[in-house]
Amino acid sequence: MCRLFALTSEEPQSPILAMRALDVMREGHDGSGVGLFLSDLSGPFEEMKGAPILSGIFTNDGLKRLDQYMMNLGFMTKHKLSIRTPKTPPSGTPRRDIYLIRAYEYPETWEGLDQAEIEQRLLLTRLQLRQMGEEKEDMIIYSFWPDVIMLKEIGDPLKVAEYLRLDHEELRARVILAQGRQNTNYAINLYACHPFFIQGIASMTNGENTAFVPNREYLMSRGFPGYVGYQSDSEVFTHICHYTLRRLGLGIEAFKHIITPLQDEDLENHPDSAFLRQLKRSCRRLIIDGPNCVIGRLPDNSLFLVQDRKKLRPAVAGGKKGMYALSSEMCGLDAAIPDRDKSKDFQPMHLDTVIIPSDRSEVRICSQMEPLPLLH
Repeated sequence: MCRLFALTSEEPQSPILAMRALDVMREGHDGSGVGLFLSDLSGPFEEMKGAPILSGIFTNDGLKRLDQYMMNLGFMTKHKLSIRTPKTPPSGTPRRDIYLIRAYEYPETWEGLDQAEIEQRLLLTRLQLRQMGEEKEDMIIYSFWPDVIMLKEIGDPLKVAEYLRLDHEELRARVILAQGRQNTNYAINLYACHPFFIQGIASMTNGENTAFVPNREYLMSRGFPGYVGYQSDSEVFTHICHYTLRRLGLGIEAFKHIITPLQDEDLENHPDSAFLRQLKRSCRRLIIDGPNCVIGRLPDNSLFLVQDRKKLRPAVAGGKKGMYALSSEMCGLDAAIPDRDKSKDFQPMHLDTVIIPSDRSEVRICSQMEPLPLLH
């Protein structure tokens, strides 16, 4: 079991708010690790919204290799945030040389490229840096993307947050995803820590996916270079969402039709019956097996929440206009937004997709029994 918390707010918020929400849900995670995703940033990073930001952990030698590699590509530092940590980390947290958050100027040779080519090159750069880091164990690369910061570390979420001084003004964001990790492996690999991210799409999961192998094999057969890694069986959810939106050109409402398609008897009377039957056949190896609760962020900074058919993992959505949250437990939502109208809280069932749009105006509920918007 893990615990998940996602927040979207008109006013930038400190990641500490999300860490406190995780802390009140601590019975659902063992303090073995924390993952943090920030977007719709404020401060200096907001002023350079289009600049790619590199997030990761480096040894001193790894930082030298990074600098040389990026210089050779033509990337120049535009802004950096230095995280100065105390000499003694919390119990269970390794001592690191450098936590890096750095925004870059694009290479001059990239001028004139269309957005799709830029995004592909950013992906390939991140993958190359990750491979370099794995070869010498001197770099851990989480993200390289505009308006995105990611941090992951071993240890208790709140203690790690205090150690990394996540209350820093430059880390305030309008969209925050945080996961308190329950270690299910003997050795903790930070690449297995949620949230996961690819080309504007992030997600995190509480549960287990026994259909991981066919999911992974199908994705890796698509010929897309970003469908790699998979130190966690939950990373496929991020990639399936990417495949749904970016490769198939469908909306988030179709995501559940791919991972948990309707039963044949329910498809008979569905207004998009023919399309959904074909989608079910062609993407059958992307069907998941749970129980799973998935919370994610889309490129437009909207949030979503889905459950699979088993629905044995809790989740709730709630908030007020301008500030909403998705949480594994009610107490996490209470800690973050205590002054909301609790009668409007919503706990999704297996057919539901919860969407909090980027204007933060409402909690929208879509059922798999409804027509797909893009088809009508």
